[in-house]
Amino acid sequence: MNETLVTVVGNVATEPEMHTTAAGVGVTRFRLATTARRWDAARGAWADGPTSFYTVRAWRTLAGHVKESVGIGEPLVVQGRLKIREEERDGRRYTDAEIEAVAVGHDLARGVARFSRTLPPPVARPEPVAPPPDAPAPVPLPVA
Repeated sequence: MNETLVTVVGNVATEPEMHTTAAGVGVTRFRLATTARRWDAARGAWADGPTSFYTVRAWRTLAGHVKESVGIGEPLVVQGRLKIREEERDGRRYTDAEIEAVAVGHDLARGVARFSRTLPPPVARPEPVAPPPDAPAPVPLPVA
């Protein structure tokens, strides 16, 4: 599929909330704020531009990792599929930018982080079944 991925750097604006769908799939949602900064030569200082907000959704394993690792105000780098939705409510038009996250990480240009790899869930193995006491002994195969 020819999907375009975007990368957005910003700060977490809302507490990540995790839910489970009716199908049992985990999804975590939060808002990411990003503000462009420009050098204002007239003032001789940095100036903030307008702030853009994105709704970020992370699914499955990433959803749980985001919920456990991310808090309000933390600087993040989010990569994912951008979806723009337009709707009308109460006679007003709204535009919502949503990112379906593929990767989420802390922005190490603004701080440090420690990574902890998670182990995959153990594979369920069937318990060995003992043969009944009256079963014949196995016959060894001839060795060539």
